[in-house]
Amino acid sequence: MRTARIRAAALVIAAALAANSQSAPATTHVVKVLDIFARLQASQQKYQPVQFQLTDAEIDEYSRYALTVTPRPGLRSFSVKAFPNNYLATLALVDFDAVERWKPGTIPTLLKPVLSGQKAIQVDIRFQAAGGHATFTIEKAYFQNIRLPAIVVSQMVATLAARQPEHYDTSKPVPLPFGLKKAWTSGHTVFGGN
Repeated sequence: MRTARIRAAALVIAAALAANSQSAPATTHVVKVLDIFARLQASQQKYQPVQFQLTDAEIDEYSRYALTVTPRPGLRSFSVKAFPNNYLATLALVDFDAVERWKPGTIPTLLKPVLSGQKAIQVDIRFQAAGGHATFTIEKAYFQNIRLPAIVVSQMVATLAARQPEHYDTSKPVPLPFGLKKAWTSGHTVFGGN
């Protein structure tokens, strides 16, 4: 009964968010993610274990939806592919002009001719998520076939993260939302729970 109420609440939330955005219909994958968020949030009031798994496709579809409903400063799109051992390959469309405005000198002079305007970059990370916090290291990053130095990409990520409404500080462990305690990956799937 409680699960049915939480799912019904997630559907209402999804419908309300979809009503605010003509271009972002709440699909089955989006409703699934919103349901997970609702269950995690409800479990904070009265501890109830919540476990989940999301495929790459579900995460990507939710990311498209979320960025339409709530645009993120400097980030136009985001997709992910999960691999074993907490390895994620991401592809993000970043507004590099905004990054440079927010923190001049973030983009090295040598890279400014190619990293300007809105460009897609691939950033592969390895993360650790336990105890309600996550940390990550950049394994490699590319713009087209140009390998980007991890230190430069780390600075760009830190600048973007600091400009988000949550004001993330990537130099410290980042708190996980909704009482989430752990997360890990396997082939094309992200798992987690509280």
